[in-house]
Amino acid sequence: MQDRGFNHPLGSEITPIGVYLDRRRWMQGAAAGAATVALPAAAVAQGARPGKLAALPSARSNVAGAVVMEKATSYNDVTTYNNYYEFGTDKSDPARAAGSLKTRPWAVAVEGEVRKPGVFDIESLLKLSPMEERIYRLRCVEGWSMVIPWVGWSLADLIKRVEPTGNAKFVQFVTLADRAQMPGLSSPVLNWPYTEALRLDEAMHPLTLLAFGLYGEVLPNQNGAPVRLVVPWKYGFKSGKSIVKIRFVEKQPTTSWEQAASEEYGFYSNVNPQVDHPRWSQATERRIGEDGLFAKKRRTLMFNGYGAQVAPLYAGMDLKRFF
Repeated sequence: MQDRGFNHPLGSEITPIGVYLDRRRWMQGAAAGAATVALPAAAVAQGARPGKLAALPSARSNVAGAVVMEKATSYNDVTTYNNYYEFGTDKSDPARAAGSLKTRPWAVAVEGEVRKPGVFDIESLLKLSPMEERIYRLRCVEGWSMVIPWVGWSLADLIKRVEPTGNAKFVQFVTLADRAQMPGLSSPVLNWPYTEALRLDEAMHPLTLLAFGLYGEVLPNQNGAPVRLVVPWKYGFKSGKSIVKIRFVEKQPTTSWEQAASEEYGFYSNVNPQVDHPRWSQATERRIGEDGLFAKKRRTLMFNGYGAQVAPLYAGMDLKRFF
């Protein structure tokens, strides 16, 4: 493992989520604490939204598996407990520091092995396909999880439009790296810009979402505004935030976390409770919002519960070797 002056914390060193949330709520005061009450999935379906940012209307998705009828994590928790290292490595750093991110103007370049490369400004992306609401589980490699009502459309809609060539085997995602806006780039935790990648068939799967909002509103900066990837059967770090470039390539790219610690973070990064992180178990998880002192952990589901939809993508593969 290359030493960049940063050691990913041990599971035992991560602040218990209940303690973290109690501290944050105490600091924010009773008024903010009242806002942490989670809206159930049914309320989201009826159009309830926080009213914090601009509305992003959508229709309920009919893609198989795209709507998990579980209690949604509160908007306040979703937007204040984040991994977005460009704004800092503490969970509270992105919400505190991401206000510096300018999301207009914004463009995403599509290049590489495609017949129709081009640059899409954010307004044209918003209109490229009908917006859908999808309620997905999000599982973090550190052992916590959320249920988030995303707004967006299948990445496949964009892929079909740009027409990949026969040489396109993988899709790489490059995210913004601007030191003037992102204080976390001064940290050696990763080589910047942050990059992720999927196999083309993974990228084409209808559950793979290009997200522009959550809870019926545009994405908050700390959640990856103005456009991010969401791959619900993989650990959260596979879902690049604030995307500026999408490349179609023939050879498997090295992703940021592979480069930083290949023995800990594999290319596929599918949620697999049978493959532990070298320093902690992945067999159980804690759902944000359910974390009292005596809260019982949930059993981690294979493919984060999306096995019926995505397991055929990995037929015949050794999922302990290709982790």
